[in-house]
Amino acid sequence: MATTTTQLVGTTPESISAFGQWLALSRRGIVHIVKNGEFVFAIVSPLFLAICFYLPLRKVMALQGIDYAQFLMPIIVLQSVGFAASSAAMRSAIDGDKGINTRFRVLPMNPAIPPLARLATNTTLLCVSVIFATIICLIIGWRPHGGVAGLAALYGLSLLIGVAGSLLADGLGMAAGSPEATSQATALPLLILGMCSTGFATAQSFPTWLQPFARNQPISQWANALRAVDAGDFSWYSIGPALWWCVGLSVVAAIALGFGVRKAGR
Repeated sequence: MATTTTQLVGTTPESISAFGQWLALSRRGIVHIVKNGEFVFAIVSPLFLAICFYLPLRKVMALQGIDYAQFLMPIIVLQSVGFAASSAAMRSAIDGDKGINTRFRVLPMNPAIPPLARLATNTTLLCVSVIFATIICLIIGWRPHGGVAGLAALYGLSLLIGVAGSLLADGLGMAAGSPEATSQATALPLLILGMCSTGFATAQSFPTWLQPFARNQPISQWANALRAVDAGDFSWYSIGPALWWCVGLSVVAAIALGFGVRKAGR
C-alpha cells in the first residue's frame, strides 16, 4: 500500500528546525499580546496603582517621615510582574480551551517548544511592564540610590521573580483547563498577598495578630529586598529571605509546569 506524506510547500521536514518552531511560536505570541492590547494594560496597570495609592497616601506617609514614592516603588514593580504572570496564565488557559495544545501534539514538535515559546512571550511582556512601572515610579518621584549595582540588582531580582511567576502561571493555566478557573486561581492570591503586604504600608500599620504574616509573606520579603538593593544594601539579611522565596517559587513553578505539560500531552 502506498503511503503519502504531508509537507509544507517549499520546505522539507529537515528544514523546520526546533529553533525555527520556537521562533515562529514566539513571534505568534508577541503579535498576539500586541493586537489584544496587553501592552496598553502594561502601561495602565502601574499608573492605576500610583493614582490609587500614591496620590491619597503620600501626605499621610510624609507625616511618618516616609518618602512614599521611594516606599511604593517595589510594589508598583511587583504589581507589574504580577500582571505579566496573570496574563501568562490566561494565555495558556485560552490556548488549552481553544484546542491549540491538542493541535501542537500532532505536529512533529518537541513538547518543550510551546512552553518555551510562551516563556519568551511572557518575558517580553514582563520587560515591557517593568519598563513602564519604572517610568511611572520616576514620574511620582522615585529615584534610584543604589548606583549601577543597585539598579542592576533591582531589575535582576524583579525579572527573576517575574520569570518564575510566569512559569508557575503558565503551568496553572495549562492545568486549570479553562480561563474562568485560571482567573480565580491567580487573581485572588495576588490580591490578598498584595494588600496584606509591606508594599503599601509598614508592618506596624497592620493589626498585631496580622503583623507576622504581613512581614514574612513573599511579596513583603520581595518588596523589602527591592528597597534594600535600591538603597545599596546587598547584605544577606536584607535579600536572603527574598531569594529563598524565589527558590521556592521556582520549585512550585517547575512542578506546576510539569503537571500542565503532562496534562496537555494526554
